[in-house]
Amino acid sequence: MTIDKPNVGKPLHQATLLLVLTLLAVGCASNDSSNPSTSSNTETSEIVQTFDSNNDNTITIGVAAAGPRDDNGYYQSLVKFAEEFSADNGFAPPIVADNIDAAGAAQALADLAQQGVDIIMVGASEIAEPLTDLTEQYPNIFWYCNCGAGFAELPGLAQATDWGSPIHYTAGVAMGAILQEQGGNKAVFLGCCDINFEREAFAATVYGLRSVDPSFTMQYVSTGDFPFDFDNSANATAALNNAIADGVTLAYAYLSDALEPVGELATAEKIAVFAAGPADLCERNDGIDWTGSVVFDGGVYARQVLRLIIAGDLAEGATFQFPTEPSVNGALLCDGSTQAQKLVDQAFAAITSDAALLDDLGAITGEAYSGG
Repeated sequence: MTIDKPNVGKPLHQATLLLVLTLLAVGCASNDSSNPSTSSNTETSEIVQTFDSNNDNTITIGVAAAGPRDDNGYYQSLVKFAEEFSADNGFAPPIVADNIDAAGAAQALADLAQQGVDIIMVGASEIAEPLTDLTEQYPNIFWYCNCGAGFAELPGLAQATDWGSPIHYTAGVAMGAILQEQGGNKAVFLGCCDINFEREAFAATVYGLRSVDPSFTMQYVSTGDFPFDFDNSANATAALNNAIADGVTLAYAYLSDALEPVGELATAEKIAVFAAGPADLCERNDGIDWTGSVVFDGGVYARQVLRLIIAGDLAEGATFQFPTEPSVNGALLCDGSTQAQKLVDQAFAAITSDAALLDDLGAITGEAYSGG
């Protein structure tokens, strides 16, 4: 069951793991004054001594990523989070398994579980299927899944989800605001393989785009050579070149390892470009003139999930769905104009109060996942 209130009746092992995660949450303190106070060295030692299941005198996080750990996008955000937490708390560096495909997920996750990890963070629902067996096989590991659109609830799994339609509605409004300022009317969505969550994202983005101006258009282009191939830079840049030749003046790179090549080409061709996933995009000094980001950042989610677990508001066996709000996810403009930002702010407000809009977004989600 998706929750937004404290979970009661947690087993004892859950309570002990909450203490471990309390220590992990200290890593947030340097970035957010709302975090719990830092534990003393004595407390740290006692927690590790008590709850270190393999007697290696540290807490080790395992991260399972469906794409490259260094994509500077969605997958890297969770890896970076685990690395920073581990370093800040004096733990062993995380063990990262990346480029995991659905077919190899069971073996990859089992291998990770056998490397002395205390916590495993699974970065996508596309590689979550083996968790049904693995959470039972390795019950002493704390299993967390950033499962996007959701995964079946399991007694040994804590998971976080979000709702792609409102996130991408705000994105479409942001892109519409940019097209309006450009005087353009064509955009392109560069994705992978017409997967259900892509269909949801695309349809909701178009909905938001056309709410700014009904004449605006966006084309979906598949750039992958196989399922979940978000990394094909050659196909993605070729698709963008074709789109530019067709008059497109804005691109949305719903990609992983192909994200930066698309951004570089868009910058060279002086067209607007949005990225999918990272929250820190506007702060980067990567030579790419990013217009904005559509934020659903695995690191941001994990940081907040740990706080929920620490507070007793999320236990193994339960799911938390993140709201769509500016501090968490959705459209982020880099140096957007006052008018563009106003439209984005109005979009975020609408998804909290406009019942008709929410009905439409619900229909978009339903159609995307209907299998039709």
